[in-house]
Amino acid sequence: MGGPNLEIFKFSLYLFVPIAALVHFGDPDWYRAVVVPYRDKLFPSLDRTNQRIPTDQSGVREELARIKAERLARRAQREAEEAKNSEQK
Repeated sequence: MGGPNLEIFKFSLYLFVPIAALVHFGDPDWYRAVVVPYRDKLFPSLDRTNQRIPTDQSGVREELARIKAERLARRAQREAEEAKNSEQK
């Protein structure tokens, strides 16, 4: 066995590690510098998300129709640009 000195060391280590982690990761400056930029990369911005979620079936169908129409418009625009680029070559 290690004796009382080892037990005191282990106990102080058990107390020090969580407190040090709380002090380091709980710092607001660290949070703003590290977490907020990563959060912005990970999640889309609020203007790109749909804040008004439809609750009934007709609302869901309307939203799906809107999404499909947007997708078709982007596809048609992309195809027109590709055709224009191929004509120029």
